[in-house]
Amino acid sequence: MLNIKVVSLSLAITAAVSFVVCVGWGLVMPESLHMHGFLELFLPGFQWLSVGAFVLGLIESFLFGIYGGLVFVPIYNTLHRRLGIASAEK
Repeated sequence: MLNIKVVSLSLAITAAVSFVVCVGWGLVMPESLHMHGFLELFLPGFQWLSVGAFVLGLIESFLFGIYGGLVFVPIYNTLHRRLGIASAEK
C-alpha cells in the first residue's frame, strides 16, 4: 500500500526539479536543442522565459506532480487490494 502524501509530494518535487533542469538546459544549449516548445504546450500560461514565467512553470509543475500522486495512489492501492493480495496467497 502506498501513502498518498508521500507519493504525491515525491512526484511534485520530481516534477519541479525536472522543470528547473529543463529550463537550465534551455539556457545553456542552442535553441534547437531545448524544450521550450514542449514547456509552453504542457504548462498553461508559460512562455519562454521571464522570472514570472519561471515561477509559474515551477508552480504548475509542482501541482501536476501532486495531481499525479492523487490519481495514481488510489488506483494502485485499489488494484493492490483486489489483485495483489489474492495473487500472493496462491
